Amino acid sequence: MATDTIARTVDRPRDDSSEASVPYPGIPTTCDGAENVVWVETRISQGSGAFPITSSTTMGGGFDSAAAAGTPNLWGDQLVFVEPESEHSSATFCEGFALAGGRVTNFTSGQGLVLMKEVLYTLSGKRLPVVFNIGARALTSHSLNVHAGHDDVMSVADCGWGMLFARNAQEAGDLCLIARRAAEACATPFFSIQDGFLTTHTVESVRHCEPELMREFVGRPEEKLMNLMDPANPLMSGVVQNQDSYMKGKIAQRWYYDRVAPALTEAFDEFRRQTGRSYDFVGPYRCDDAEYILVGMGSYMETAQATVDYLRDKGVRAGCLNLYCFRPFPGERIVQALKHCTAFSVLERMDDPLSTTGNHLTREIKAAFCDAMLGQNGSERIDRIPRIYSGCGGLGSRDVRPGDVIAIFDNMIHEGQDYFCVGVNHPLALAITDNPDLRPSGAFSMRGHSVGGFGSVTTNKVIATIAGQVFGKDVQAYPKYGSEKKGLPTTYYLTIADSHIFTHSELERVDLAVLNDTNALFSGNPLHGMVDGGAIFMQSPYANPSDVWARIPLQHQQTIRRKNLRIYYIDMVRIAREVTAIADLEMRMQGIVLLGAFLKLTPYARTSGMSDEQVHAGVEAALRKYFGKRGEQAVQDNLTCVKRGYNEMREVLPELINATPTANGQIH
Repeated sequence: MATDTIARTVDRPRDDSSEASVPYPGIPTTCDGAENVVWVETRISQGSGAFPITSSTTMGGGFDSAAAAGTPNLWGDQLVFVEPESEHSSATFCEGFALAGGRVTNFTSGQGLVLMKEVLYTLSGKRLPVVFNIGARALTSHSLNVHAGHDDVMSVADCGWGMLFARNAQEAGDLCLIARRAAEACATPFFSIQDGFLTTHTVESVRHCEPELMREFVGRPEEKLMNLMDPANPLMSGVVQNQDSYMKGKIAQRWYYDRVAPALTEAFDEFRRQTGRSYDFVGPYRCDDAEYILVGMGSYMETAQATVDYLRDKGVRAGCLNLYCFRPFPGERIVQALKHCTAFSVLERMDDPLSTTGNHLTREIKAAFCDAMLGQNGSERIDRIPRIYSGCGGLGSRDVRPGDVIAIFDNMIHEGQDYFCVGVNHPLALAITDNPDLRPSGAFSMRGHSVGGFGSVTTNKVIATIAGQVFGKDVQAYPKYGSEKKGLPTTYYLTIADSHIFTHSELERVDLAVLNDTNALFSGNPLHGMVDGGAIFMQSPYANPSDVWARIPLQHQQTIRRKNLRIYYIDMVRIAREVTAIADLEMRMQGIVLLGAFLKLTPYARTSGMSDEQVHAGVEAALRKYFGKRGEQAVQDNLTCVKRGYNEMREVLPELINATPTANGQIH
């Protein structure tokens, strides 16, 4: 199946993690950002107190499962997981655990993080080097939203914690480990942050940190931490201090904060030396000669990087500056990266309307340039400030597409509005004039449409696991989470490529459309963005292809002809009902039938050079990962569904598709 991708393959930032060049190149696998964090924390920590809230739930659940299974950490300590009555109480548990000299973590998001705020101050004030893993989430304001936003983490930026931001699943695990080393080196707690759902729940090709690396990188907890509750070495903690003492202690803590940046620098450098994966306070991309630069944090900055390459090919001297670190704020480094450009725009995943000088990151950058103009706070003096634009996008996981990024650069080039938004229809919004396909060259993309899930989200993860771990491809798989558990429409996406997939947005161009529920044909346009020569795989209870074709609405029949699409169908409902004896898995197995169709419709099994037995073993391993805890029968039933999907899928042949329809869609 052909794609109409127009972008060239974009190289990843420097990664020298070949086995020949570094001691620990990583263990290739596929997982989402939450799972990569759990991989790290269950091996280096001793305990977790958490009251997991969406979208951090899978992190807390993963740690809890390891503790319940009796899994020890790298030093043989039995993991402890405690879920008290609230997020506030979970932070208090972490405080007590750390005071006793334990290495502890927490997983939270949104309102849960804000509810902890009182305790966050005491954790930093008592110099307890915990690491909390955050699935950054929009805060409830005019409505409830459980998706990505930076409102929550910005609301606690004044609590005296270090703050690191990951862009993808790989960085989520790596920065979690880096944060731990830095925190314990400077006795300062850290937040390790990733975007809720957009990173926590997006399956990608990653390299897990080796256990040997983690053991060496952070060391045994007893060798790094102090038991402040040791009766043999008594001291006072959390005492009342009035006018004569409080300020002395508060200002004295600057000694610790002066050590945070050096500790982070050392952790970044050592991690690069050991793994070849490079991190720093800021990550400039093509900024050296850039006239226009986009600045931001989080997953949309990967989309920005791919768009910068596209604009460079168009003759625009574009660049982007990703911030890995928000605390300590790297003001001088930011100024050095931006001072030569004509203009830069700061894009933030939040909106603070009552601030007349911009959102949090914008204000910090403006202050850094003010210091540089005046030569204050150790800044190198500069004689000009580039034109500064700022805006918001991606609130509540709203898409930030390449077209939005292009609009931001156009706004700078044409000296447009000082404050903007992207992704919605509003007077502040920038108009999109070009929205290119920036997937890697030769990428294959699939979009699925379901109602209420039907196991489709899990199937998407299984397919990604097989494409990544069996066929050796780079993958990116994610659902558009919403109200699927309430029986409402669910959309899921998958891209497979030979190199890293940078764009984090809903797919506009797809090679395969999957209709787990054909109601999607009547309630929307599931064929939107289909490439010429693509395919449709659909659920149908009908055996006769004429019956299948006749029930496709006329407007979709016209699209199928115009784009020369192929149609494949199978009765997933019947197969799942016939195969499984486990009642609550019947609905989920409807989606697993798709896996068989995927293996037949895509070339990966044929071109991988693997035998049928090797492919079968890889499929079984992937199914065991997701269903093994339900027992051997569940794994074998899923395998049967896959095999039947492969063997029983049927096609509506082109000669039937191209027959002349009547007004109601019936054929002559």
